[in-house]
Amino acid sequence: MRVDFYQLSRDPAETAVALIAQKVVESGQRLLVVAGDPLLHARISDALWRQPDTFLANGPAGSGHDARQPILLSDSLDAANGATFLALADGQWREGDGFERVFLFFDDSTIAASQELWRELGSREGFERNFWKQDGGKWVKAG
Repeated sequence: MRVDFYQLSRDPAETAVALIAQKVVESGQRLLVVAGDPLLHARISDALWRQPDTFLANGPAGSGHDARQPILLSDSLDAANGATFLALADGQWREGDGFERVFLFFDDSTIAASQELWRELGSREGFERNFWKQDGGKWVKAG
């Protein structure tokens, strides 16, 4: 599984998630966005609908149309939309199967846990790790 660590330093999680979500959907994939905070879900949904060049259809898990959503917002790893791409928007790692790629967004409040996770996944077989940071307005691969 590929795990991409995104260190949030300039933009909030909802902005970064929306940028990644657009690329995921453009590639023909589906995305599950997980966060424990309903307010973060609302901010992410708003950011997805308000992308400058397009809107990104999304919906909350449990709304009755989960399977149709290209981007499903949830507090659990149940990918009812068939997503194989997972965005952990709140910086909290969750173990799950069936995902090809995971995007972990973390900020100063979750940096220590993310660093520990980086080391842990480095010692486990089957994980490819990438680290991304913001350089001005762009995301650049670091390390």
